[in-house]
Amino acid sequence: MDDTPPEHGPMPEEPATATASASASSVTSRRMLMLGAAGASTVIAIRPALANTTASVLTCQIPVPGPGNAGKYIDRNGNVVDPGPLGPLGALFGGPYPPPSRPFTGEEVRDALYKGVYLPGTTYYSNDAYLKYIKKLSGGQSGYTCFLSIQNPRG
Repeated sequence: MDDTPPEHGPMPEEPATATASASASSVTSRRMLMLGAAGASTVIAIRPALANTTASVLTCQIPVPGPGNAGKYIDRNGNVVDPGPLGPLGALFGGPYPPPSRPFTGEEVRDALYKGVYLPGTTYYSNDAYLKYIKKLSGGQSGYTCFLSIQNPRG
């Protein structure tokens, strides 16, 4: 028998080292694949959530005035007041404005605030009064969360 090592083969100590390095690289590769799969599922999970958030911002509603003040009017400064002695006709003379027939959607308010479009069914002055009311909304009032969503767009 010849004890000389082959010219192109691994040395007797190398098979253990080669196996260890191969298994270490396969563990590293496996971890990378797992991290990549987790990252991909995160992206897939986040994108629909952002889409749903955007859709909900556009469809959320802001009642003017809120349900606790049903039947009340909005003055030029955006305050909730009792109807004047002239009722709805008071708006023609600069008095308080009657509430709109329905709540405004987030998209309508966003367009009115940032694009200068009038809220549906409003005049220049009633639009201004309603927007002032909306800007004064605070925590706990109906429509406040919707208004915050409009101010903090997600994308």
